[in-house]
Amino acid sequence: MSDSIHHEIQQNWLKQYYFSRTLFSVLWVIAVFTIGHSSPFWASLLLILYPAWDAMANYIDAVKSGGFGRSRMQTVNIIVSALTTLAVIVSISSINDVIRIFGCWAILSGLLQLGAAVQRWKNYGAQWSMMLSGAQSALAGAFFIFQARTPEPPSIDNIAGYAAFGAFYFCISAVSLTVRQKREAKQPG
Repeated sequence: MSDSIHHEIQQNWLKQYYFSRTLFSVLWVIAVFTIGHSSPFWASLLLILYPAWDAMANYIDAVKSGGFGRSRMQTVNIIVSALTTLAVIVSISSINDVIRIFGCWAILSGLLQLGAAVQRWKNYGAQWSMMLSGAQSALAGAFFIFQARTPEPPSIDNIAGYAAFGAFYFCISAVSLTVRQKREAKQPG
């Protein structure tokens, strides 16, 4: 397979991946503001589902993007998200603990996402929004840790805002890759 065909396949995969991450996050936020508010069971399930989805999505992306050795940051992100899922399950009875766990996860996964975006920039460009998303995730994580210490109890809404911004950045990345791919197709060979 030629390098240009491989490059196009990877760009198409990234677009699909970013759009699927956008869709999941949007649906998750909608679920939070509908069933998550009406039932502690559903809120708990949604809090467990979010990092579990991230682990699965990163796993699929790693497999589709050349394997685990190609992007060690992404491989570490899979492990971090899986461990976060387990920690949320164990701590689900305390929203403060869950928010603190999400804060640590947001910092780690944000920095790992930033690193993965920098690596992908070399080959595919159009990663500036993923770089911003990673940096903002790390900042949001610090804010979650701070919120978990305040007297007013945090809620799942805190995570929903974080997920909504994530959806926005994934959508921007997918659109940026689409535009870049169209420009590349118009350039003479």
